[in-house]
Amino acid sequence: MSNEQIWTYVLVALSFGLYIGIAIWSRAGSTKEFYVAGGGVSPLANGMATAADWMSAASFISMAGIISFAGYDGAVYLMGWTGGYVLLALLLAPYLRKFGKFTVPDFIGERYYSKTARVVAVICALIVSFTYVAGQMRGVGIVFSRYLEVDINTGVVIGMVIVLFYAVLGGMKGITYTQVAQYCVLIFAFMVPAIFISIQMTGNPVPQLGFGSTLSDGSGTYLLDKLDGLSTELGFAEYTDGSKSMIDVFAITLALMVGTAGLPHVIVRFFTVKRVRDARKSAGLALLFIAILYTTAPAVAVFARTNLIETVSGKEYDSMPEWFNRWEKTGLIGHEDKNGDGIIQYVAAPEINELTVDRDIMVLANPEIADLPAWVIGLIAAGGLAAALSTAAGLLLVISSSVSHDLIKNVLKPDLSEKGELWAARLSAAVAVVIAGYFGINPPGFVAAVVALAFGLAAASFFPAIILGIFYKKMNSKGAVSGMIVGLCLMLFYMLKFKFGIFDGGKEAVAGLQESWWFGVSPEGFGTIAMIVNFIVAIVVNQFTPEPPEHVQEIVEHIRIPSGAGEAASH
Repeated sequence: MSNEQIWTYVLVALSFGLYIGIAIWSRAGSTKEFYVAGGGVSPLANGMATAADWMSAASFISMAGIISFAGYDGAVYLMGWTGGYVLLALLLAPYLRKFGKFTVPDFIGERYYSKTARVVAVICALIVSFTYVAGQMRGVGIVFSRYLEVDINTGVVIGMVIVLFYAVLGGMKGITYTQVAQYCVLIFAFMVPAIFISIQMTGNPVPQLGFGSTLSDGSGTYLLDKLDGLSTELGFAEYTDGSKSMIDVFAITLALMVGTAGLPHVIVRFFTVKRVRDARKSAGLALLFIAILYTTAPAVAVFARTNLIETVSGKEYDSMPEWFNRWEKTGLIGHEDKNGDGIIQYVAAPEINELTVDRDIMVLANPEIADLPAWVIGLIAAGGLAAALSTAAGLLLVISSSVSHDLIKNVLKPDLSEKGELWAARLSAAVAVVIAGYFGINPPGFVAAVVALAFGLAAASFFPAIILGIFYKKMNSKGAVSGMIVGLCLMLFYMLKFKFGIFDGGKEAVAGLQESWWFGVSPEGFGTIAMIVNFIVAIVVNQFTPEPPEHVQEIVEHIRIPSGAGEAASH
């Protein structure tokens, strides 16, 4: 067993032991502890847990990978996800907290005084959460496949078992404190290699400044200029130039932003603190914790891309370093010697390019490409797992609470006991893990792209209903439900047509469909269009149907009044 593998096993085992120990220590004994951790988490702990919940495998593993291949175009993920968190924290979280409902379907069911609205919201929450969790399970599979040297499918199954253990046992209480530990692990694991490589390449220990600095070889060349040169030599676009249209950049950024604000697993975090004031505090702290990783990701992308091109392009296949062979075994990097000369041709032209690289490996392989110490390589494995597992657990909780609390308890079986509801929540989490595992084994794309689709679905379905529910007291249930159904169906249709080619000859035909995108907007950005349609349908239907009851309008008035905001609303 190599030195790297020993370090990986040790660090992953230690971090898993910590998570499982926390889950056993803080196991939930009531539905309140299972859903919202008993409502007694401190703002600091909640800020860290929110950051871990928020920074999924897409942020840790895939975002820098996308930026390293897409260059300037990859910035939409940074802008959308960061801006979205600000929107959620300032515009929605405090009002939802004051309204006093655990889940988004709970808020929509009560605010729109309708079981139909609740059921539609549950369906939306399940579709969004399953799309999102598929990306996380894929991330878990990638990490396990490389570091345990098993295939990706076995890696997904191992991840399923671990997530199920602490999500089902601890509920939100266990997950919250596990996520505090996971945040510490993932941020340390992301920053240490970034600082090492920044010093190695530019002499600057701050990665955020390093990737805009000159190289440490004394040539006076800026790192980004060097990468632009390497990219154009191989026929790729300049790294610092964008190829996406302005409308698509705008649509993707906005879809990611408003999708964030409708994400059920992040919203529920604001119910785990005692007061509305604490919800605001933990939102601000979470933004600070998130910014540490998000401002470093572009630097990691540049380091990884430069190192990969320099290590691989134009070199003999037989002289490739050990890391290349290890990643090749996972199937995530591959070489096909088309001209039989034994030299790796890595170029933009697909007919002569001999190297295929899965974007999702860039962050994980980065320390190995840069030849960092074995313990750093083990650390990045532990960090990747922490990121994927923390979000997967949060999503499973949303799925289980949507089924047990919103569907079974509030619609199908109102007389269900608390113990029965807790069992229903645990059982639905178990079923959800199996479905999530299936999607992880058969993913619809690489991690960040799958997650972007989940954000589009959240934008198309939840965001207008939540915004109108808080800021427009005359919004009625018929308008909100019509908007949600139309928005969700439109987004699903567009995804199936242009992402999966369901109506046009399957996945192979997808590349050719780009010319016929509506308004020139990609499937990742279409959530913006679907959201606008949702708003229009909701407001038009609202004009021709009766106003909501007086008591509902009073509740909406009440949650917007700042006075007495120190305590959550009692109703």
